[in-house]
Amino acid sequence: MEKSLRRKEYKILLRLLYEKRMATGLKQVEMARKLGVHQSFISKTENGERRLDLIELADFCNALGTNLVEFTSEFHKEILRKK
Repeated sequence: MEKSLRRKEYKILLRLLYEKRMATGLKQVEMARKLGVHQSFISKTENGERRLDLIELADFCNALGTNLVEFTSEFHKEILRKK
């Protein structure tokens, strides 16, 4: 099995997170402040240098004004669309 950081599905996940952040108008610094982390955490996550676990993904979603269920539903639809 290929490592998830290299899979196309993970790239879709990162793109969706980035697009959601941009749609809310949050800069990386503001997002980091909401999550209580350094800006580099956001940067490394969005660039695929750092992997998110499920709890962190839920925190990202909440900071972006959505929830894990809505986000994963959108993620699933995007994966199906790309196949």
